[in-house]
Amino acid sequence: MSTTSKASKVGKQSKSSDEGFSEVERAAIKDRAAELKSEARRSKSANKAAADEKDVLAKIAEMGQPDRKVAERLHAIITETAPELAPKLWYGQPAYARGGKVVCFFRSGKVDKERYSSFGFTTEAKLDEDHGLWPTSFALTELSDKGEATIKKLLKKAMG
Repeated sequence: MSTTSKASKVGKQSKSSDEGFSEVERAAIKDRAAELKSEARRSKSANKAAADEKDVLAKIAEMGQPDRKVAERLHAIITETAPELAPKLWYGQPAYARGGKVVCFFRSGKVDKERYSSFGFTTEAKLDEDHGLWPTSFALTELSDKGEATIKKLLKKAMG
């Protein structure tokens, strides 16, 4: 019996040497594979983010005035104030997301056939007030300095 157990131990050892890699080498290969997957994801993510932003900018460029001017300024304000938000289209209009979830958005009044455009926040925005009431959407016909300041303040709060 002791011969059988020795033989099975030898078989296991030779199997690992038959594979050609030691445990340390296999661990290094696994680590490198994980690194390559991570790099590929980042690359895809970067490509996706760039493509999403390109789509948003193209959508803004298609807008008629004054919506285009407002949307261009909003895009600049949002990307400067909350750079962690990624531009993307949401229901065919510009939106800005964190972790794939939309935090804020712009709706063109002309595209929606409304008398004004809208800038709003989703439930992902951390705008909650202690008294239980807070605004989530704003009518927008132009963007004054006071309006810009309000949006910046809300964006900072929304990001938590």
